[in-house]
Amino acid sequence: MSKGKKLLFLGVYGMEVVECGGALAKNVLNGGESYASIMLCSETSQSQVFKAAAELDVDVTFLNFEFGMVDLSYQAKVKLIRRIREVKPDIIITQDPEHSYHDLDPDRRPAMILILESIALASRDFALNEMEGLEPHSIPTIYYMTPHHPNTVVDISQVWDKKEKAMEQLESQLAFSGAHFDQMLDSKTAEILSPGYRDLTSHADKGRAIHKALDKAVHLYHGFPSHGNFALAEAYRREGNFHLQQLTE
Repeated sequence: MSKGKKLLFLGVYGMEVVECGGALAKNVLNGGESYASIMLCSETSQSQVFKAAAELDVDVTFLNFEFGMVDLSYQAKVKLIRRIREVKPDIIITQDPEHSYHDLDPDRRPAMILILESIALASRDFALNEMEGLEPHSIPTIYYMTPHHPNTVVDISQVWDKKEKAMEQLESQLAFSGAHFDQMLDSKTAEILSPGYRDLTSHADKGRAIHKALDKAVHLYHGFPSHGNFALAEAYRREGNFHLQQLTE
């Protein structure tokens, strides 16, 4: 990643800030500015996501869409376009279109189309009369998070501790995940993934224990085990071609 960029993450759910937290924190470490705008996040979770973003040095805002009601309305586009024109990012990270169609979450598919439509319209004269002082912003480079078919990995070893601390702030998500893991995993499998799991009593602790194991496995997979150059890597897919003056190593 080039140094010192203005990076905007357009997310659907709060935990995605942490999922992209390595690239966001690394950009700040390199002198850039990282922002996140989340479409769907309950009031209870917003304070936790805010703390997680603070661990990553990310400026987060909440767009307060309604769960199950994401659509392609004019006002929905204005919310996203206003944020894009306010931040004026060099790079946008958002969810992977392919993943959004496979995921059985009711909001991901309309959110994906809405996000891409808004990125496109942000560079035109759309809704300028509602955004005094904000000018059209050209379509930036787009990266898709946690893609099915990545073509980019970011070395996040330097900011791994920040990402881990950020995840620990998401108490509601971890409790939800812990209850889910209790249903999905038998005791022997849970103990393999996280030794000592059987001694944990709260869903939040169980969620943290398994997330910790899964997160390390995923980032290792995109690193050394994939014949990569990095120990811990976050995977992305860049939209379109890479534009180079010459081939690079």
